Amino acid sequence: MLAAASMGATAFQKGLGAVHAIAHPVGAHYNTHHGLTNAVLLPYVIAHNHPAIEAHLPVVARALNLTGEPFGALFEWVLGFRRRLGIPHTLAEIGVPLTNPDVIGHEAFLDPSASGNPRPTDAATYARIFRSAVKGDLTLGA
Repeated sequence: MLAAASMGATAFQKGLGAVHAIAHPVGAHYNTHHGLTNAVLLPYVIAHNHPAIEAHLPVVARALNLTGEPFGALFEWVLGFRRRLGIPHTLAEIGVPLTNPDVIGHEAFLDPSASGNPRPTDAATYARIFRSAVKGDLTLGA
């Protein structure tokens, strides 16, 4: 059990990235469910990470049996999957107000999960992603 727990702990901190980095302070400040917060944040972070992940997306699209332009196909698949599961589109829908975006951004930047994000991201950008997720604005892109 100790070995398995150690492997799990190591895996948990490897590559979690911006989704978890933002979800941690959001949960701490607004008492949201961590898994639900991650699910709401995912498309906003995918949109932000688009330039850094684009080269890998043809493989992902093939694995999911998606057709068309890989980023668009994957993005629509994620949004559709979220809808089928009843996941809200915005953080506002789970009770998160648009207050303290700079605090959330700063804390996300300092979160250990942030180092696993495929695109280097500063505190101001984390705050921008947070604002977009509260408002439901998926146009943040590059």
